[in-house]
Amino acid sequence: KRKKYAAASVVLALGLLAPAVLPTAAGAEDRDVVKLRILETTDVHMNLVNYDYFKDSPTNEFGLSKTARLIEQARAEQPNTLLFDNGDLIQGTPLGDYVAKVKPLQDGEVHPAVKLLHLLKYDAATVGNHEFNYGLDFLNEVYDDAKLPIVNANVYRDDHDQNPDNDVNYFTPYQILEKEVVDEDGEKHTLKIGVIGFVPPQIMDWDKANLQGKVIAKDIVQSAQKYIPKMKAEGADLIVVLSHSGIETGGNSPNMENASYYLTQIPGVDAVLTGHQHKKFPALPGTTPDFPDGNGINNETGTINGVPVTMPGSWGDTLGVIDLTVEQVDGKWKVTQAKAQLRPVYDKATKTPLVDSDPAVEQAIQAEHEATIQYVRSPVGKTTSPINSYFALIKDDPSVQIVTNAQKWYVEKMLKGTKYEGLPVLSAGAPFKAGGRGGASYYTDIPAGEIAIKNVADLYLYPNTVYALKITGAELKEWLEWSAGQFNQIDPNKTDVQPLINNDFPTYNFDIIDGVTYEIDVTEPAKYDKNQNVINPNASRIKNLKFEGKPVTPNMEFIVATNNYRATTNRIINPGGKNTILAAPDENRQVIIDYIRENGTINPSADGNWRFAPVKGKAPVTVTFESSPEAQKYLPQDGSIRYVTALPSGFAQYEFALPLWKEEKPNPPKQPEKPTTPPGQVKKVYWDGVELKKGQIGRLTVQ
Repeated sequence: KRKKYAAASVVLALGLLAPAVLPTAAGAEDRDVVKLRILETTDVHMNLVNYDYFKDSPTNEFGLSKTARLIEQARAEQPNTLLFDNGDLIQGTPLGDYVAKVKPLQDGEVHPAVKLLHLLKYDAATVGNHEFNYGLDFLNEVYDDAKLPIVNANVYRDDHDQNPDNDVNYFTPYQILEKEVVDEDGEKHTLKIGVIGFVPPQIMDWDKANLQGKVIAKDIVQSAQKYIPKMKAEGADLIVVLSHSGIETGGNSPNMENASYYLTQIPGVDAVLTGHQHKKFPALPGTTPDFPDGNGINNETGTINGVPVTMPGSWGDTLGVIDLTVEQVDGKWKVTQAKAQLRPVYDKATKTPLVDSDPAVEQAIQAEHEATIQYVRSPVGKTTSPINSYFALIKDDPSVQIVTNAQKWYVEKMLKGTKYEGLPVLSAGAPFKAGGRGGASYYTDIPAGEIAIKNVADLYLYPNTVYALKITGAELKEWLEWSAGQFNQIDPNKTDVQPLINNDFPTYNFDIIDGVTYEIDVTEPAKYDKNQNVINPNASRIKNLKFEGKPVTPNMEFIVATNNYRATTNRIINPGGKNTILAAPDENRQVIIDYIRENGTINPSADGNWRFAPVKGKAPVTVTFESSPEAQKYLPQDGSIRYVTALPSGFAQYEFALPLWKEEKPNPPKQPEKPTTPPGQVKKVYWDGVELKKGQIGRLTVQ
């Protein structure tokens, strides 16, 4: 061993140093210091190479083949490195659908994502909520070939005995890795690093059809409190948490979806790798933090409550890097310094790629990648006009209209001959690709002409299945009230420009319900928050809700075509699934393909069934919103939407004026004409337009 105080030892041996110095030298000499680096990818969503299957072209902005270069660089800087994936890996692009649905993975075949986990030498991984989208059988087939631990500690087999004490984990809850490291003096050590994983308990709602009766999911924080002391007792020197869960600070609640903040408060946790929200922590230099400083959050050090934390975006656009200084104190390893940072593959401000794609990654999955490209290029029909989602949050939109049209067409066919056949069928759809956390390129843009499978996959990203609900007019209004949480409250008396979009409300929850007409009054507060909690009980943003031109009454009955995700998570209108009348096996995406094929040529023009309610104010109220710079080519000719400026985020700012309410003075009632009859032939007498009946009124006698 190379000793820091070797010179002092030599001097002491020669009798030239006082023995009193020896304890100090020996104490310092025994201190072992290790620099340890932890790398994270999360929410890759089958973006394994830098290729946008929806646009059918390479991209510089994301892809695990790009992240691989950052991993290589980070390892070259620090050999003591561990690499983890934090879930939502196997679903999200047509490549994921191809190996799950089109040419299903067979026993003995290695999933392309697992190939890359091996190639890039990942140390462990966990499952995200989207791992369950294709069902447990497929999930098991994917990971039975994995040569690395797949850990999760809060999903259990459903034994149906109602006794939580004997529940058995579905996955390996945690693993203690033995990692050989080299300290600052060049000496080798073996660190025991415990790795544990978690997923939101909401998987039981989101994938109810796949999971009900098979597994159960428990609270994240309670599960961590159960297992982390056990891991320490089994000799874990350090504990790394793979939390496929986001960051929220509003208070720990049972079965919380985004619980990562509270994991940092559990004793024994040394690092937390997060995800799920597709946001970034710590903030990249020069950007606005997704999670501002305060309440224990520190973007400068990348720590929450003193614990290093990373959330590296999505789709392989960023690598999470945590650097720990670990010292052996009294025979135990302890973290003495910690810092977290993110490294992007692309500079959005300058639109510059920061790394190349790794050819080894590309080659490893070349066959699956090329087969997917051929698959997505298969034609299904034609469209007479462009389909895009650039303005989907501010006006009725063709990218949603085609989805709702197809769903309505399908459900009406399915209900023929049933007791529900006579009820009106409505259809709910949301803009899946409307910027937001997906970035400035996250929009649908399909030109007029041929429609291929890649375009349909672009319109409908998720492998959802069709559901139909039977609801009342009252429930319909509440559904729309929640959906209207997409917008900020606008002050009609302000002359300053106001931002319209509530960026905390996911666009995939902004349901447009076709088949009725309605207005959204954004001067009112939202009645519900994004989690469907009532925050303003008396608020009413939905105005003039009508069906076939007549007001919707509370007791009216409707069928609404939707998807399994919405049907099983919307507790406002379908608590416990009480209103579900159809749970079809067919995917919404396949329904759209069949609808286009049957029609051959479609006209996807939006029918304008919703709009913003006129604002009561003295002057027009101008609001702003963000969209892609590409949206400029689709600006309305009437000038109602105006381009303002480009933004450092890559988005562009646009503005428009909300309609101004005008008081309409009612026309005075028309006076009936006085009859003209010959003398002696009086039949009726009127006074101020009112017929006077026979008899005496005051001094006037009528005969």
